[in-house]
Amino acid sequence: MSGKYTNVPFGYEPPVPSRKGTLIFYDSFEHVTDEQLERAASMMDARGFKQLVLYPLHESTVRRMSRDAVQSYYKREDRLHAWRRDHASSTVRVEGLEGKRKKYTPIDTALRHIQAEYPAPLFLYMTSEMANLFASFDSFTDWIKELRLIIDGHSVDMHPRLEQFQHRWEMAENGV
Repeated sequence: MSGKYTNVPFGYEPPVPSRKGTLIFYDSFEHVTDEQLERAASMMDARGFKQLVLYPLHESTVRRMSRDAVQSYYKREDRLHAWRRDHASSTVRVEGLEGKRKKYTPIDTALRHIQAEYPAPLFLYMTSEMANLFASFDSFTDWIKELRLIIDGHSVDMHPRLEQFQHRWEMAENGV
């Protein structure tokens, strides 16, 4: 025991936290605009999330997922840190797991790390391209039951699994 005892009046109920949950923006951040980052930050404030976590992907992860060429990880991470410094009033964090690993990180490993590290409920904020990629993985059906998706982009050609689980995701424009 810690030895730090406190007295509280009889019937005291601790206050319920007004903010809960985590909004995770999972992307390569190669083509993400400042408007999309602003939209995610405003959604964090509007919905009352504890924090916004920006999760940039390592180059090798992006190459395996989409075969797109991207800038080096540290350049994209520096851009996110600069954006975060401009928005010091809100609680924004840049996750550095992929920078520490310096190799391909499967989405299952990333989501398990996020689940262990951040308070639930978890909301994944993704672009429509990244959401379609995520839905193409076999583990999507297991993960969509444990978290919710917020998709930023156009809802034109959605993956069939996204259409199957459309009650577990929503478009970002409707959520703000």
